[in-house]
Amino acid sequence: YGILRSIPNKLGGTIALVLSIIILLTLPFTHTSHVRSMTFRPLAQLTFWTLVATFIMITWAATKPVETPFTTIGQITSSLYFTFFMTTSILGWLENKISITNT
Repeated sequence: YGILRSIPNKLGGTIALVLSIIILLTLPFTHTSHVRSMTFRPLAQLTFWTLVATFIMITWAATKPVETPFTTIGQITSSLYFTFFMTTSILGWLENKISITNT
């Protein structure tokens, strides 16, 4: 709902809302890391906690009135939400390269 409210265009907000749900379904297919556990993946831990903070900020911004600072916060956190899912596969590939060079 926060993503829907952060985009001023009704059609754009609806498309972003649908994409935010569809992008969750693609997550198992974009996992490229050889290590399944987040214990040994510090970059993945950082991005995970960034996603949690982003989700909290989107939820908080959705409870506020549609005014200038709150819509800007909603737009920034919505773009961070989509950026997380686009960089997940790149991050797994990078962590694979780092772990190969360290062994």
